[in-house]
Amino acid sequence: MSPVPFPYKLVATDLDGTLLRGDDTVSERTREALAAATAAGAAHIIVTGRAVPWTRGVLDDLGYKGIAVCGQGAQVYDAGAHRLLTSVTLDRQLAGLALSKLEAEVGPLALAASRDGVDGDVLFGPGYQVQGGLPALYLADTAEVWRAPLNKLYIQHPELGDDALVKVARETVGSLVDIVMAGPGIVEILPLGLTKATGLSLAARRLGVKAAETIAFGDMPNDIPMFGWAAHGVAMANAHAELKAVADEVTTSNEEDGIAVVLERLLGAA
Repeated sequence: MSPVPFPYKLVATDLDGTLLRGDDTVSERTREALAAATAAGAAHIIVTGRAVPWTRGVLDDLGYKGIAVCGQGAQVYDAGAHRLLTSVTLDRQLAGLALSKLEAEVGPLALAASRDGVDGDVLFGPGYQVQGGLPALYLADTAEVWRAPLNKLYIQHPELGDDALVKVARETVGSLVDIVMAGPGIVEILPLGLTKATGLSLAARRLGVKAAETIAFGDMPNDIPMFGWAAHGVAMANAHAELKAVADEVTTSNEEDGIAVVLERLLGAA
């Protein structure tokens, strides 16, 4: 790569649909582009909706030793030390109230939940379809979900699609909790005010980096706050229309090295 100065001090990348290809791998080209950016003085932070237990194995396989923001911003995780630096939990009483109000509006929902901690299980109840073959424990009695601290809840409706479920949930309980869509079939209930930008700003502060020095990559509506925080937001070609609408640019897809395409250009090697 040429010695053109890299214009950012922080590269923030979403994981699924952005850094990872469909087979959960990162291409050699993207690895090399990220390595070149870090060699030019930038830090790389992964910012994902996955909680730590669903992220840790991927980071280990990548040889990633830095800080990662997990759980939609709830967790700041030191991947090298395998420990949480910060963690925000969902108020279970408030979440239960929100769930009751929402079910009164749309009918019964299928439920899953992410328990807090580096080893926190993801639990799912009857009717919930776990996406992507990720590890989760089945609970016949969803009352068990509430017995330990949670980062978030996942909800699915038997008839409503993701966009429609998000819309009605925000209208019904948006004053109690935050509702985000993190991927196909993944609608989440989070602590009010928690976003990827929350966790990213905490992680950036630890690194001494400012929002104005950050470029961010993503593919879903849950990346919108991160784009709002960063100086430059790049949506993948496969991104949701809501994210593309607020992005500063759109690159190629995660299957076509979209991150590398942008980084190579910025490094003067495209």
